Amino acid sequence: MNTFNEFGLADPILKALTAQGHSEPTKIQAQVIPTLLEKRDIIGIAQTGTGKTGAFLLPLLDRLSRNKPSLKPRGCTNLILSPTRELASQIAESALTYGKFMNISVTVIVGGVKPSPQIKRLRNGSDLVVATPGRLLDHMSSGAIDLSAVETIVIDEADQMFDLGFLPAVKRIIAKLPKSRQTVLMSATMAKPIRELALNILTNPVEIAAAVVSRPIERIQQSVIHVEAVGKKAALTKILQGEDITHTIVFTRTKRGADQVAKHLTQAGIQAMAIHGNKSQSQRERTLAAFKTGECHVLVATDIAARGIDIDDVSHVVNFELPNVPESYVHRIGRTARAGKNGTAVSLCDATEITLLKDIEKLIGNQLPGSQSDTIRAVKKPVQKQGQRQGQRQSQKPSGQKPGQRQGQRASSKPGEKRTQRPGQKPAQRQAQGTGDKAVVAEKTAQPAASKKTKSWRKRPKSGASASGLGQDSSTAGLARMMGNSNPSRSGANA
Repeated sequence: MNTFNEFGLADPILKALTAQGHSEPTKIQAQVIPTLLEKRDIIGIAQTGTGKTGAFLLPLLDRLSRNKPSLKPRGCTNLILSPTRELASQIAESALTYGKFMNISVTVIVGGVKPSPQIKRLRNGSDLVVATPGRLLDHMSSGAIDLSAVETIVIDEADQMFDLGFLPAVKRIIAKLPKSRQTVLMSATMAKPIRELALNILTNPVEIAAAVVSRPIERIQQSVIHVEAVGKKAALTKILQGEDITHTIVFTRTKRGADQVAKHLTQAGIQAMAIHGNKSQSQRERTLAAFKTGECHVLVATDIAARGIDIDDVSHVVNFELPNVPESYVHRIGRTARAGKNGTAVSLCDATEITLLKDIEKLIGNQLPGSQSDTIRAVKKPVQKQGQRQGQRQSQKPSGQKPGQRQGQRASSKPGEKRTQRPGQKPAQRQAQGTGDKAVVAEKTAQPAASKKTKSWRKRPKSGASASGLGQDSSTAGLARMMGNSNPSRSGANA
């Protein structure tokens, strides 16, 4: 198909496409639209930014235009599941854009906002509901929505929706749908285990792959910069100070990391804002609005934004940290080079992320420029102090002990002087022996007559006990006395 007119779409839809400047379908649209119009189940796989949303929305709107069923209270005709609030909002926005010359009702059901307005909109039914699984389950439990009349369900970003985090919720939702329905799965990646799992909910599906699976589109210039972890923020700042930078999305693994990177960039004079799951829906919407309007040029995000941000003029994507899942890399860099434009994707990789980098290169089928492992600078090890053995804790040497001096041994008064044991001198006396007058004091403290005037730790042990406090006592009792525990039976619990 060379034009949308050849699909036989309803006039209101063609009029809306013309108003948007769309005349020719993309590859995925050319294959998916006629198959969906035949009411077949589909697994659609295509690269990000190739028009997957339009591929499943246009047939649904065409069906509503030609034969719009009467809505039952709290019911819906078409259900679209999305993993993120941002993606759900953008799908609904696209539906209203393509259906602007139609009389359709579209309801968005997402978390992070008050449920009461959503319940009110669902009261009279809806032609199309776009929802995230968690909030949809809440409305199902309260009876605010009835899925018994759903004709078509679309699961967007199916690889993530069938991951362990979403899978239980998706199964509960599908269990409430009619058995006679049309099921559509759309994604940019589809791992084999996910594909096998998805086949359980499909009936004789048609698989459509408009491009090589998991390969980023050719218009994205990809590269990697090897840098030590401590130097990542400086490297990121240098990248963002380039002249060709317009709108950039920086990806981190954690929410806390996103906040820290955004704070660092702001202090460096770069306008940056963070978006992640801990932000309220209103905060996320304000942040996206500021990014779209140019008030903020850098958006620091977790993978929540990798699926759902559809902004045409994103020039760069920077992976501050590589994702743990290789497929997420494809979705991340797919935020640039949209609407036929070119884009740049730069990844910062430290020594601990080499395995993640290799997994990504294996997935996309080529090696990223600059990813030679011999260019990685070694991570600095802590400097070992002179005289300290490897693995030996510095705290083992008592304060004031000179190099080469044994623990507990006092320095002699003269260099090189040998310490001699007096006849009949006991170990406790030898250990405490010093030089000059100190030696005499040590001898006196070792005598029983002086024990009343000395501290308890200097008392001579009872008969048969050595100076260490263990002697012939059991190890538990000896350790208890050394630890100052009068009840040896409890020493193990206190350890």
